[in-house]
Amino acid sequence: MTDILSLKYVYASVIYSLIGIFILVISFVILEKITPENIYKEIVQKGNTALAIIAGAFIIAVAIIISSAIHG
Repeated sequence: MTDILSLKYVYASVIYSLIGIFILVISFVILEKITPENIYKEIVQKGNTALAIIAGAFIIAVAIIISSAIHG
């Protein structure tokens, strides 16, 4: 009986994680659309370190919010 319950929680964690990753990708796409320049081009080709820090901070912040929502 405990094996069934633990599998249920594992499946729920996987589903919530996939939903969280999907929300993270969608929010990053929205960030990409509202910025005036292409984020990838600015960071990789032009070497804009400040934009890389902002993009990384945004991803970490959204990931923390999603993990808090999943955890309860």
